[in-house]
Amino acid sequence: MKHTLMVCMLLVFVFQSHTYAKEQKTIVQTNEVYTFDDLTEDLFHLQKTYRDSLEVKLIGHSTFHKPIYAVKVGNGEQSIFINASHHGREWMTSMLVMKMIEDYARFHKNHTSYEGYSTSILDNVSIWFVPMVNPDGVEIQQTGLFQKAHKEKLQQLLIMNGGAIDFSRWKANGTGIDLNRQYGAGWEELEDSAPYPFYQLYKGNQPFIAPEVHALVKFTEEIQPLIAVSYHTSGRVLYWYFQTEKPHIKRDKTIAKQISTITGYKLDKPVHTAIGGGYTDWFIQTYKRPAMTIEISYEVNETNPPLSVFQEEWERNRKVGLHLAKEALQLK
Repeated sequence: MKHTLMVCMLLVFVFQSHTYAKEQKTIVQTNEVYTFDDLTEDLFHLQKTYRDSLEVKLIGHSTFHKPIYAVKVGNGEQSIFINASHHGREWMTSMLVMKMIEDYARFHKNHTSYEGYSTSILDNVSIWFVPMVNPDGVEIQQTGLFQKAHKEKLQQLLIMNGGAIDFSRWKANGTGIDLNRQYGAGWEELEDSAPYPFYQLYKGNQPFIAPEVHALVKFTEEIQPLIAVSYHTSGRVLYWYFQTEKPHIKRDKTIAKQISTITGYKLDKPVHTAIGGGYTDWFIQTYKRPAMTIEISYEVNETNPPLSVFQEEWERNRKVGLHLAKEALQLK
């Protein structure tokens, strides 16, 4: 009888532990539109839950004065860097990166392996994330800024949106600058830029003037990452090259091929991608280190990918950060 009782108690304990573990995975919700407010609330809970494995840092403010946060997972002095949502309609990348942050922090805290990767990697190489580079653009795309507090901005936004009241195609920041055309590498050569502030493709009258870009550049200079990734949508394609110097081409393409194998995304041929103005273009040119732009989701036309695709994209990308941290160990 005592033996039976002990077995029952053990089963209850195991069940409760399993239930607790499942609960720990649900801070970041992925079944609804992911907003800046969701991200802010999730960061508060993640920091509280995983304070020994996770650090949140304010690195700047957007055009509309929203905070831009960086998050570090791990305790390594060296780092890699992953950012998301340079474009308003690409907020699913923020959801994906936040889910990555949560999973990595949880497994690191528990000293357990993740998808075959030892999370002790993060004691040597941390992963820094900026999960939402463009919080204003995300809010505009999701709401059109029809809230009362933003009525004074609405008329200008409507002009930049071509008069349309549907903002689902919005890519730019709050002043109509396309942030991923703001970086100095190849900026002057960009020929298909919109001639004035617009919902997409306007590169600004000079590089690095958008506050969001200024914050990201300053932060990159501060942490000096060994590898950088910028998540975008859509097309399930991976860009890895920008005027890459000959000695580095083999190294960078090898790493890109590994990520292509993990995600199932195709590598784009360099001749079709070297247009300039993007974050990874600037990073490659400035630091002579590997960087890649990863486009998640099947192709969608001028809008956000549907929520129904998230789970597949998560399964494709969940190992990317840890794999790159492992690769970075070889670059030190």
